[in-house]
Amino acid sequence: MSPSRRCPYCRGLFFPSLYRPQQVICSQPGCQRRRKREYHRRKLETDAVYRQVVRDSQKQWWAEHRDYQKQHRRQRPELVKKNQEQQRLRDRKRRLERLVRNNVALDLKRSAAEVWLLGPKLDVLDRNNLASVEVLILQPPSPNPATCMGS
Repeated sequence: MSPSRRCPYCRGLFFPSLYRPQQVICSQPGCQRRRKREYHRRKLETDAVYRQVVRDSQKQWWAEHRDYQKQHRRQRPELVKKNQEQQRLRDRKRRLERLVRNNVALDLKRSAAEVWLLGPKLDVLDRNNLASVEVLILQPPSPNPATCMGS
């Protein structure tokens, strides 16, 4: 029997198959999925013929299933709603990035505002925070000159 080996993905020990003594990855489903995914990605990068076959296969599938996305969305309205919310966040982030790049944003370093982070997962919130805020600037009404003169 072959000596045990350590799987590079899950770091667990396994015995190689008797039929495949050069086995490097254990037989756990997650590790095998990862092995196949990495092989596919590597093959796409290095083999132009394989890449073209995959592309043609995808085109053929989509040609045969033209209504797939419409049916999928119709059957899963909660995913449609979630996608719309995520798209709104991406759009908002893109607008903010554009403001920063164009230097239209105010210089907040001179602001006296403070930010308080509250919540159960503060260790996740300590970096790369993006806050959405609306600022209302209210000015006191200017006195009506007609009423001031009458007093």
